[in-house]
Amino acid sequence: MKINLIVFGTRPEAIKMAPLVKVFLADPKFITKVCVTAQHREMLDQVLEFFEITPDYDLNVMKPNQNLYSLTATIIEGMKPVLEEVNPDFVYVHGDTTTSMAVGIAAFYSGAKVCHVEAGLRTFDRKYPFPEEFNRQLTGKIADYHFAPTELSKANLLQENTKKESVIVTGNTVIDALLFGIDKVNSNHFKESEIENLKEILDFNNKIVLVTGHRRENHGQGLLNICSALKTIAENNPEVQIIYPVHLNPNVEKPVHELLTGFANIFLVKPLAYAAFIWLMEKSYLIITDSGGIQEEAPSLGKPVLVTRDTTERPEAVEEGTVLLVGTNTHKIIEETQKLISDSTYYNSMSMLHNPYGDGKATSRIVNYIKEL
Repeated sequence: MKINLIVFGTRPEAIKMAPLVKVFLADPKFITKVCVTAQHREMLDQVLEFFEITPDYDLNVMKPNQNLYSLTATIIEGMKPVLEEVNPDFVYVHGDTTTSMAVGIAAFYSGAKVCHVEAGLRTFDRKYPFPEEFNRQLTGKIADYHFAPTELSKANLLQENTKKESVIVTGNTVIDALLFGIDKVNSNHFKESEIENLKEILDFNNKIVLVTGHRRENHGQGLLNICSALKTIAENNPEVQIIYPVHLNPNVEKPVHELLTGFANIFLVKPLAYAAFIWLMEKSYLIITDSGGIQEEAPSLGKPVLVTRDTTERPEAVEEGTVLLVGTNTHKIIEETQKLISDSTYYNSMSMLHNPYGDGKATSRIVNYIKEL
């Protein structure tokens, strides 16, 4: 019987690994254990609760003001006893976090086979986004099996001389999670206080613009430019409601509240749990974000996305036309938002329901591949 160890530490990882955890745990052909590093704590716990996952191991590495040096070292050292006890055949890591990179190193040291979910994304600039691009490139060098979400991701890996037989295109498990989550939050028996609060403050007869932003490369002038654009959009479109779940990082929270507090149609709220966030995505008219995950999810909901980054490791949706890079250029953010608000033909051209990141069957493709090994 094959032994799996699935490891993740942040909210995005937990969302994207949850479908894999659920399917492997239900399969009697595998012994599957779950370890969380808790690189994020509160946000991670919300996702675990929503998907009804109880970890077997919790490293609980999150500390105030932690840095990449101590975080990496703590995770590698913390994984040693877990790997010795579980003695897994396969260790699964996800994407581009410090958790994924550090767990990949520890798993390699242990002799386990490393399975990289969401493999092959690249900007080819190791410093952008930082440290994610370096993390995913290094994890790709460590991994034995690469579950690429798209053909482009596969091509990136092959370009780096990754063995062709070790790469499989699966789609992205985030779509599996999203489809499960949307069904759950829209079911008659599901009640959640954050969703009820959103119903109280927003008028869904209006066009809802959902905004998120957290990437460190936008801290400073970039974020100020984004806020300036949002201010102008709100002033020019009183019938539009902008809702911004503000990241708790002081580099984000302070300037956003200073610049955007006091507008009747701008709502600054605390970060939302996964359930409320996907519910709000589905109810929104368009999304302005620097999030990679949202670039993948929104096309499945038919929502145009304006990405406040100059490059993206997810160019497929840009090529499909459902996502547009606007950077932190105030004028461009205003111009493209205004077009989407006022030009229904343009809006419809971006909101066509086609998602290059998958059909909701990525998890089954991964599990079936492992069964054949």
